[in-house]
Amino acid sequence: MLVKAKQIPRKLVTHGHERIDPYFWMRDRENPEVISHLNAENALTKAVMAHTENLQNQLFEEMKGRIKPDDSSVPYRLDNYFYYSRYEEGKEYPVYCRKKDNLDQPEEIILDVNILADGKPYCEIGGSTISQNHRFLAYSVDYQGRRIYTIHVKDLETGELLSDEIPEITGNMVWALDNQTLFYSKQDPVTLRSDRIFRHLLGTSVLADVQVFEEKDETFYVQVSKSKSRQYIFIHSSSTLSDEVCYLDSTNPTGDFTTIIPREKEHEYSVDHFGTDFYLLTNDQAKNFRLVKAPLTAPSRENWTEIIPHRADVLLEGIEIFKDFLVLDERKNGLNQIRIMPWEGEGEYYLDFPDPAYSAGVDFNPEFNTQVLRFSYQSLTTPASTFDFDMVSRKRTLLKQQEILGGFSSENYRSERIYAKAEDGTAVPVSLVYHKDTPKDGNSPLLLYGYGSYGYSMDPYFSPARLSLLDRGFIYAIAHIRGGSDLGRQWYEDGKMLKKKNTFSDFIACGEHMIRAGYTRKGKLFCMGGSAGGLLVGAVINMRPDLFYGAVASVPFVDVVTTMLDEDIPLTTGEYDEWGNPADKTYYDYMLSYSPYDNVTNSAYPHLLIISGLHDSQVQYWEPTKWIAKLRDYRTNNNRLLLHTNMDAGHGGASGRFESYREVALEYAFLLDLASSDT
Repeated sequence: MLVKAKQIPRKLVTHGHERIDPYFWMRDRENPEVISHLNAENALTKAVMAHTENLQNQLFEEMKGRIKPDDSSVPYRLDNYFYYSRYEEGKEYPVYCRKKDNLDQPEEIILDVNILADGKPYCEIGGSTISQNHRFLAYSVDYQGRRIYTIHVKDLETGELLSDEIPEITGNMVWALDNQTLFYSKQDPVTLRSDRIFRHLLGTSVLADVQVFEEKDETFYVQVSKSKSRQYIFIHSSSTLSDEVCYLDSTNPTGDFTTIIPREKEHEYSVDHFGTDFYLLTNDQAKNFRLVKAPLTAPSRENWTEIIPHRADVLLEGIEIFKDFLVLDERKNGLNQIRIMPWEGEGEYYLDFPDPAYSAGVDFNPEFNTQVLRFSYQSLTTPASTFDFDMVSRKRTLLKQQEILGGFSSENYRSERIYAKAEDGTAVPVSLVYHKDTPKDGNSPLLLYGYGSYGYSMDPYFSPARLSLLDRGFIYAIAHIRGGSDLGRQWYEDGKMLKKKNTFSDFIACGEHMIRAGYTRKGKLFCMGGSAGGLLVGAVINMRPDLFYGAVASVPFVDVVTTMLDEDIPLTTGEYDEWGNPADKTYYDYMLSYSPYDNVTNSAYPHLLIISGLHDSQVQYWEPTKWIAKLRDYRTNNNRLLLHTNMDAGHGGASGRFESYREVALEYAFLLDLASSDT
């Protein structure tokens, strides 16, 4: 059985360079032939993987069986209420609840997403926010997976939905302090770029909503937020390398917004409020960011007071402000750090963490006048954990650790942090986890995961689903390659724009090191990545098709040049500072030199499974669809080339608590089946 895509050659000319794209026709999602082709690809995948259906079902039931069916989150306090979410056994979606005054009081259900999702193939809550008086809940919902939401407002006193319904928004919204005014962001209907902020007054028509801000620069996105103090509403315009924040006193929702620091090229900053000052996390004269305060009445640079200076070896990632303490989220040597600093007196200190590779960070802390910090922690062997930490007594209290059913014990697993040497001599960190009984004799299968874009750091995290691989003898490794910020801002800058190929060569070096160090061998090495990590997978298997025996690419960004030339596609214009603008021939040529779709050659490609979503607004479905068709045309072997497109979902895959694990089960069955073959 073979799916053969028809070819309709289309000539694409840029900078005098001619490219022929035989699959350009696949971009029309309204074309019945496109849908028929996607269905045929799905049928092929199902047929080829039919012999693994029992394994897929077993994996799915395993993954589902590790999850506590009636789990709940740790309640957080906001004024006189405790808010939390919980799941009911046998249901896919969360129930949002609260209790007044203390946790012994009766539960009030404020939103049951299972009711919203009833009878719908997809349902996602984009955001929710409670009014200052705790009477009104505004929430946004998407029923397609394209991240186009509708706002609804619920009166929590009566339990009724108000007539206020705001369609086609981004899901981002905040309340003003009057409990009547809602600010929200709206996107361009074609590119889906968030470009406008509106003000809505409860009880009035959406047609009467006032546009309070428009972002006309097509490389910027805009969102609305509120200071922790709740005194100020912020409009944040941001591109890859620049920010501009405007503010408004939340007690005066019909007032005008004022700019804090006008946008400048390559000046990134974020803002919070404390007392008589704004606090700015800024990269002004600080590659790894520094913290300054600025008077509310005159926040310009000449009035800044430095609180935390720049450090070449520490990336300052975030702050949390309390009445008596400042808490910093930092990153050093690729690992998270939490730093506690009293506003008055001496005695700053860091929290300590036990594992060689872990993920830790400040959690949601809406209360200002408290000495208790809530933080989260997990590692490759430790399930997600939530702690309260008394910053005065330094007592750490574990509130909840994700309960993993089925006899899980962290003692059965081992983690390591090692380094691979890139081709330019750079040491690249790799985090590994494996079952204690898995031999490190060079014969175990190993899955190497990577991302390496946008400055996103790939922290070592715990995955209940991953246990299904580890328990079957797989070693799992995360390559902390350049393009992320794992080792600071320079680590990011050395893996973007005209240095993007460092990301790919770093990953290849990590794969080679896994073999050289005796963790695995040729024929047992696999790779995986999603979105920009799918670009990574595509580029790597073009550069070194011999290195990996199998690969999984989820919603992969692989048609780089054509996408970046099309300003009508979502995300394109906002990403020029990440990849470059192909209108400039220098960047066009460089992108063309690594774009996975454009660099498919006559090679013996590894086995490949691609996961896609028809309604994906970030990586359009046609990119992976075109890619696999071209791979079939050029590959010189008969390895599996499979595409599974979720026809009811977008970039994040299936919605619901358990359904998303069906795609994970397919991916793992693909890997396990290949690993079981003698190569």
